[in-house]
Amino acid sequence: MASNANALTRPPSPVADRSEIALPAWWRDGLFWLTLTLSAFAVAPFLLPGYFWGANDARHHVYFLFEYDRLVQDGIWWPRWSPDFAFGYGYPFFNIYGLFSHFLAELFHHFLGFSFTAAVEAVFSVSIVASAGSMYLFVRSWLGRPAAVIAALAYTYAPYHLLNLYVRANLAESMAFAWLPLCLWAAREAVLRPAYRWVLALAISYAGLMLTSNLVIVLFTPLLAGYVLLLTIIHSGVATRGQAWPRRAAAWLRRCLAPALGGLAGLSLSAAFWLPAFLERQYVRVDQWFGGRYAYQGHFVYWQQYFNTPWGFGVSVPGPNDSISFQLGAAIVAFALLGILLVWRAAGPLRGEIAFFVASALIAAGVASTSATPLWEMPIVGAMLQTAQFPWRWLILVVICLAPLAGLLGHRSLLAEQERLSLPLLAALTVLILAAYPYLQVEIREPAEGPVSLASLMRFQQSSDEMTGSTAWVKQIPTWSPMADYYLSQEAAGKTVEPINTKLDYSIFDYETFSASSVAHDTVSEEIYYFNGKTTPQTIIFNQFYYPGWNAYLLDSKHGRRVAQVPVVPEAAGTLGRMTVQVQPGEGYLLLIYEDTPPRTAGGMISIVTLVILATGTVAAILYQRRKLRLRR
Repeated sequence: MASNANALTRPPSPVADRSEIALPAWWRDGLFWLTLTLSAFAVAPFLLPGYFWGANDARHHVYFLFEYDRLVQDGIWWPRWSPDFAFGYGYPFFNIYGLFSHFLAELFHHFLGFSFTAAVEAVFSVSIVASAGSMYLFVRSWLGRPAAVIAALAYTYAPYHLLNLYVRANLAESMAFAWLPLCLWAAREAVLRPAYRWVLALAISYAGLMLTSNLVIVLFTPLLAGYVLLLTIIHSGVATRGQAWPRRAAAWLRRCLAPALGGLAGLSLSAAFWLPAFLERQYVRVDQWFGGRYAYQGHFVYWQQYFNTPWGFGVSVPGPNDSISFQLGAAIVAFALLGILLVWRAAGPLRGEIAFFVASALIAAGVASTSATPLWEMPIVGAMLQTAQFPWRWLILVVICLAPLAGLLGHRSLLAEQERLSLPLLAALTVLILAAYPYLQVEIREPAEGPVSLASLMRFQQSSDEMTGSTAWVKQIPTWSPMADYYLSQEAAGKTVEPINTKLDYSIFDYETFSASSVAHDTVSEEIYYFNGKTTPQTIIFNQFYYPGWNAYLLDSKHGRRVAQVPVVPEAAGTLGRMTVQVQPGEGYLLLIYEDTPPRTAGGMISIVTLVILATGTVAAILYQRRKLRLRR
């Protein structure tokens, strides 16, 4: 007890930046592995038998994966068109929605034989462990190992994170939690120690976040940019003090060059996704995303909700009585406040970063609250805020800021007397886990639509009014389709539900002077034989929404080569905006196929060139390091 008393009464030493302290490699860091082990409590609910079909987006992600797998069966690993959404009329889902999470799920399903539900749960589990590990690595680099364990578990067991996992069941946003600390870590190291490896790390992590959730990256980028700017000013200030402004500005530019290159490389690396998603967004109906029950006005957080403890499995509704919780977590907030109080006076250069995370957490919480309603209604500012769709989605920034602040409790005080596991540190970790323990549960249910199939996908779309996105040419969103009828008739007859073999609309054929039949059909193409015995061009209609990228070609009947391209246009009559193709008198073969547009081609080329440059730079950096080692010997 005497030694502890002395530790409490002796003058505190300045809090050093832990990046200057030699730390073991992460794979030899026992506390890192302890952090991953302790994240298992959050994984445990996904190991229960069954699946949580009743969670907000739990069904969505099973059917997203189901559709992804349908395309993979046709050899398409980077899909853009989802042929079975909107009751089979199709939708460019993966052209505008990050596919990384479902790509991982497809690896589990396709190569390891996981069921669709098990594959989704596996990715949720991976996201939990990866989130804990990435936050540990970020905080360890500047606050030390004990602080990193606390921050990582605060991040993992933050109520909003658990809400995303068990209640909202949002796979993409849950996986985004893993990328956020990696971006902050790589950006910080790139400012402090500019080196190619940190440029590469930031490029990969930022691109990974973009491919995972293009929505979260829009919210996170200002925070990341602000953090880089702050670090640049702090770590350039001492060296440039007393110098003229041009010299100081030049020093700041040199300091932020590496993170700027990393961010630009990340954008270039992911251009294959975001460039067409941005340029072709105008061709989908966005009113479905921001109107009705999705209107932001009904989803603000009341300040008392940040501290309310009731936990529910419902949805967000207008007013303060949501059947889900938006609490910040009493234990995490208490840890953060206590950590700030203990560290602040001796924080030295870390005060700027601490203040930055405090201010960012308060701003994000304010933006999500009812107090920010006037901001959301302003022309320019409101448009930026509404990219979140729901105000409470800004809470992801509160969590990413609160976790390092909670970790401060392990930086100074008895918890961090040594860079190892101690009894006080273990007690702190226990408090974090026990505080979250009542929320570590999922509601296992049976699927209301039956086993996963095309028929159950149609029933889900009809009963929930979900996954019925439409393109800009659709005047009235359909509520059923001939394709849906076909799938349910197969099921009713006791047959295995198989994909349709054509999307031709046969209702316009008279069969005496005009007919067509499908020769070959898959998820993103269809070849047909047509006969037009009339003297004028006739129109063929396909039961698919019109969207850029669908092209039609006349084929050589002998060799199947493309001999001419014919226009694909949306139908003028009706409300569905389906694709139509005119064929001339006579007979022949026509191919309708989904191909790349100029934005998709340009984005792909940018990504490939960036990948080659980064790979070349990586090889050069490795060879340079080996040469340096040989010279030292």
